[in-house]
Amino acid sequence: MILNHELCSELIKFAVIGVTVGAFVVLLVLKIYVYISCGYCKSNAKMNGKTVIVTGPTGGIGKETARELAKRGARVILACRNEESGKKVRDELANSTGNQDIVVKKLDLSSQKSIREFAADINRTEPKLNILIHNAGTAESKLHVTEDGVELTMATNHFGPFLLTHLLIDLLKRSKPSRIVIVASELYRLSSLNLNKLNPTDTWFPVYYYYVSKYANICFTRELARRLEGSGVTANCLHPGMIDSGIWRNVPVPLNWPLKLIIKGFFKTPEQGCQTTVHLAVSEEVEGVSGKYFMDCKERGLSRGAMDDAKAKKLWELSEKIVNLSETDPKI
Repeated sequence: MILNHELCSELIKFAVIGVTVGAFVVLLVLKIYVYISCGYCKSNAKMNGKTVIVTGPTGGIGKETARELAKRGARVILACRNEESGKKVRDELANSTGNQDIVVKKLDLSSQKSIREFAADINRTEPKLNILIHNAGTAESKLHVTEDGVELTMATNHFGPFLLTHLLIDLLKRSKPSRIVIVASELYRLSSLNLNKLNPTDTWFPVYYYYVSKYANICFTRELARRLEGSGVTANCLHPGMIDSGIWRNVPVPLNWPLKLIIKGFFKTPEQGCQTTVHLAVSEEVEGVSGKYFMDCKERGLSRGAMDDAKAKKLWELSEKIVNLSETDPKI
């Protein structure tokens, strides 16, 4: 009995070692695959003398996007909802890149008042704006309605960028050639764009509107590019990939074990996830390219619905009303 017990213990020990080694090998193979298949910005273009705004820059791909552009010498404006977090990121980026021309500005994309104050400040203090990167986003699991009467996810992810683009468009035109980069998502394919319910203030499933907002990002980009044709300003959108941002840390054991394998194996790091955004912001390859959708630094196709010009035009017209554009606001 003692011998059998010892033998069983040894067998269990070897089995555990085997499973551990096997899992490590699988994870290593997956990471290699992700690295090989991930698109990387190959451009060495410098950004000295150029001004860039990055929304949502205090973490994830927004922070890494700001870091990459600061490395290239750009003046980087960190448009942050939380200024204290923004200041910490500014100091970190300045130290890691050696670029001291990084500034923090207050911007809450869910608030039309905040957007107007931010845009007025930029138009008053910045002589040029070469790149506007709409990176900030949220996915609310509970229903929240903003002070403007707009559902929070749609307000932050679509209506906020829509209004901000209008208010900064004249500065972008004066700074031409300039670029607008919008971070969308392949998850748009899980939704449809219901033009009769763009502001779902009574929804029972608000997280769905994250997908809807990404659909809207794409339609907005295409209509924006059409309206800006010949202006010297281009507009493109992208899917950054599924990102390992740490949002699964609170999943309890043992449910988090398979999740960790999937996330660590298949998801991109924030450094990898920012590559397509940086590519669209700096690469010579996309100079003059507008109205396109990119993934892994390459142009990709869209669903038939996302290519519907009439739908994009109608979205634009409805959005103008929801963000309360006035006759004195810049027109695109």
